[in-house]
Amino acid sequence: MGRWRAAASLLFNHFLTKTPFPSYKFLHHSLPPKVPKRLLLSPSSNPSLRFLFTRPFSALPSQVSIYTIDSDHGSPDFSHQNHGFISQREEEEEIGKIPIKAYFLCTSIDLKSLQAGNLSNIVPPSSRSSNYIALRYCDFPPDIAALGMKNKVCGYRYMVVFQYGSAVLFNIEDHEVESYLEIVRRHASGLLPEMRKDDYAVKEQPLLAKDMQGGPDYIVLKTLDTDSVRIIGSVLGQSIALDYFVSQVDGMVEEFAGINRAMEKTGTFTMDRTKLIKLVGKANSNLADVILKVGLFERSEIAWREAKYAQIYEYLREEYEVTQRFGNLDFKLKFVEHNIHFLQEVIQNRRSDLLEWCVIFLLTFENVIAIYEIVRESTGVSL
Repeated sequence: MGRWRAAASLLFNHFLTKTPFPSYKFLHHSLPPKVPKRLLLSPSSNPSLRFLFTRPFSALPSQVSIYTIDSDHGSPDFSHQNHGFISQREEEEEIGKIPIKAYFLCTSIDLKSLQAGNLSNIVPPSSRSSNYIALRYCDFPPDIAALGMKNKVCGYRYMVVFQYGSAVLFNIEDHEVESYLEIVRRHASGLLPEMRKDDYAVKEQPLLAKDMQGGPDYIVLKTLDTDSVRIIGSVLGQSIALDYFVSQVDGMVEEFAGINRAMEKTGTFTMDRTKLIKLVGKANSNLADVILKVGLFERSEIAWREAKYAQIYEYLREEYEVTQRFGNLDFKLKFVEHNIHFLQEVIQNRRSDLLEWCVIFLLTFENVIAIYEIVRESTGVSL
C-alpha cells in the first residue's frame, strides 16, 4: 500500500513540474460567460487540467460558485421549465374529468313515450319526482357489465331528460352528442330554432377528505353515483332553461324599450290592443313556466335525504347563481308588467275618448234634428 502511495506522489510531483498550476486569470478567461448548472470548467476541454479535477482534489478553492441558479441570470431555461410544469399540472387536472353538456332544445318533452321507447336504458328512479328520467348507455358486453361495473359512472354514458325541454349528457363526446339528442327530439314538441348549450365537468377522487370540492368549471366528488348524476343534471337543466327564459324576457324588454323611445319622440304609439294582449300572455307564461314547469324553487328529494347531495345541490345553485338570475328575471318581468299596465291605460283612454266623441256626435246630431223640427214647425205656422 505504501509503494502505491509513493508512486502516486512521484507521479503528482512530476505532473506539477511539467504542467503549471492554472492561475486565477487563466481560470477566469477559460470560463464561459454563462456557466452550466453543475460544472464551471470542463476538464475535457484541457487535458492538462484533467488530473487536477479528479476526486482527491475536489476540495480546491474556486473563484466562482459551482451552484448557480439560472433564474438569477435570466436564463430562458427556467421559464421554459416553469411553463412545462404548469402545462403538466393542467394536464393532470384534466385527467379523470367526465364532461357534462347541458342543452335546452324544446319547450316540452313527452317523458312517457321516451321511457316506453328506451326501457332497456332507463335508470330506476330513486325519488318520486316525475319531471325527468335518467337514461344509461353502455358499450361493455353484458357479462362485463354484470361484474360490478354498474356502480361505476365513469364507465357509462348518462342522459338526464327533463319534461320542460332540457337534456344533460354525461361522459359523451362532442361527435356523439347529435345521435343522443336525436333520441330526445323524437319525443319533443316546440323545438327551438337554435339550441342553448352549457359545458361543465365532474371528477371523482375516492381519497378526497371531504364529500365534494369545487373547482374552476368542474366539481370534484369523493363518490360519483347515479344520484350525484341526477343532482348535477337537475341544477344544470334548470340553469340552461332559465337562460332561455331570460332571453325571452330580454326580447320583451327590448321591444318595450323601443316603444318608449318612439313615444319620447312622437308623443304617441301605434301598438294595437291585440299585440299588447299577446305580450301580456307571453310574460305570464314565461313566469309560470319558470316556477311551475322548471320547478326552480322545488328542492330535490334526493338532497333532502342525504347531506352530501344537499351540499352538491347548494354548491351548484350558488355556482350558477340560480337565485340571483331569477331575481333579475323577476325584475325584468316587473318592468314589462309596468309598461303593459301603462299601455293598457293609454289604450283604454283612447277608447274612452272615442266613446266620448261618439256621444258628442250623437248629441249634436240629435240637436240638429230638433232644431230642424222647430224650424219646420215655425215655418208651417207662419204659412
